[in-house]
Amino acid sequence: MRRPRRIIGVFGSGKEDHAERVVPLVRWIAEAGFDLLTGAGSGVMRTAADAFVQVAYRHGISIGIVPGAVEGGEYRPRPGYPNPNVELPIYTHLPLSGVQGTEPLSRNHINVLTPHALVSLPGGAGTVAEAALALRYGKPVILYGPPESFRRFPTELERTDSLERVAEFLRAAVREPLRLTAP
Repeated sequence: MRRPRRIIGVFGSGKEDHAERVVPLVRWIAEAGFDLLTGAGSGVMRTAADAFVQVAYRHGISIGIVPGAVEGGEYRPRPGYPNPNVELPIYTHLPLSGVQGTEPLSRNHINVLTPHALVSLPGGAGTVAEAALALRYGKPVILYGPPESFRRFPTELERTDSLERVAEFLRAAVREPLRLTAP
């Protein structure tokens, strides 16, 4: 019997790794049998992929959505992408990110629409854009980290600094049928 894949998206800073939260979080994700999806870059994305693939006997895979561009008829991923522990890179022609993260040519739409649930750690404009897109598309998302790190994020999103609460949120989110709302 084929087991349906359950994907958890983990997003956050492309510069800071937030390893003290990311490593236990993605170990839990791997041990729970989920797949991991990140934006395939540095910071939280790389730390998440690195910690995930180190879990022995995991069933899930590390997926990364890679930004890129077509220039002069030739495709080029953004330099530094994908990070080495992305096992399944999804190459896109979508170059926008950061403050342009909600624009149609941003890979953030794929980052948000693909997973069953999302965990957002502290990050910059691109991470805020992903949280806003999750709200737009009706995707389950929880903010994980010190509450003061999420001042720029949509106020209606739950904030927690508890891994136990994040795990509870994710278990509940993947049990519910996937529902999307129109943008």
